[in-house]
Amino acid sequence: MKNVVHVALGARSYDVRIGTGLIDAMAAEVSPLLTRRKVAVVTDETVAAEHLLRLAKSLETEGIAMTALALPPGEGTKGWDQFTRCVEWLLEQKIERRDVVVAFGGGVVGDLVGFAAAVLRRGVRFVQIPTTLLAQVDSSVGGKTGINTPQGKNLVGAFHQPSLVLADIGVLATLPRRQMLAGYGEVVKYGLLGDATFFDWLEKHGANVVGGDPAAQLHAVTRSVEMKAGIVSRDETEEGERALLNLGHTFCHALEKATGFSDRLLHGEGVAIGCALAFELSQRLGLCGQEVPSRVREHLKAMGLKTDMADIRGDLPDAATLLSLMGQDKKVVDGKLRFILARDIGDAFVADGVPHDVVLDLLQTSLDARR
Repeated sequence: MKNVVHVALGARSYDVRIGTGLIDAMAAEVSPLLTRRKVAVVTDETVAAEHLLRLAKSLETEGIAMTALALPPGEGTKGWDQFTRCVEWLLEQKIERRDVVVAFGGGVVGDLVGFAAAVLRRGVRFVQIPTTLLAQVDSSVGGKTGINTPQGKNLVGAFHQPSLVLADIGVLATLPRRQMLAGYGEVVKYGLLGDATFFDWLEKHGANVVGGDPAAQLHAVTRSVEMKAGIVSRDETEEGERALLNLGHTFCHALEKATGFSDRLLHGEGVAIGCALAFELSQRLGLCGQEVPSRVREHLKAMGLKTDMADIRGDLPDAATLLSLMGQDKKVVDGKLRFILARDIGDAFVADGVPHDVVLDLLQTSLDARR
């Protein structure tokens, strides 16, 4: 039970392989990429405890030597300190430009290791083995790499495409439900931004995806990757269409910064809240009817996802501060906020110059609901 999605980028093209047993088949998959029989694997401590031995055994069968570094888990790892540690470790391993670095973990590991590979010796190849639903459907595909800074999310990074992505849906069985739901926040985003039929399917089968049905997971991951691969192949460096993939992210990134990039708010949870707010903003601007954001919230709530700021525990800054945090977002152009808005489910578009007072009022309404 395997699917392959091709990311067509000329000389930088690669395949995303989706299915079960891919970790155990790692050696056969990566061998064609190797000029010498060694790889450097960077993972996190949680993934290492669960899956690193399987990866090592697979590589051993093909006589491939492996060295590994395990970073602390969590969004807090995606900063300068652990990035520096990763780069220096790779240099200590004497990784050369023709070698392969393996990012084995969720989105934090994939983003950080991809960025390290991008700058190491001015660019070495890397392979993504995403171990969370969120990473499999989103961050492992498309070549966006980077780290967070005190000023905001993903503000330092590079476009650096992987040479191969192995999305083993079998590892999803080991994820806590909260992590699965966070990943689902990115899955549903694809239906909302450009495939109403996929959103219809998710309304019927979303519970099976989160609940562990392999066939449902295979379809959800494959369709998500197909959509992202198509967009990336047409707009690799986000000059236009690729911005649609940021649906919900302007709100999300501000909320992640406000919560200190902590487990108070996982990225996929922030995306779900951000999507709900983006559709609400679209309705307030007269772009869609009230029934559209209501349907979005209804599905997210039915799945058990966060949909409002009231669902975030602990204190949040005021509306004006949240708006200022949005001003640090990468999608700001000429000082103007850029939002992904929607005319309907599956019909999103990029909107520049959205009135700040409308956004501020929406943020205030959402904050008032916390009282």
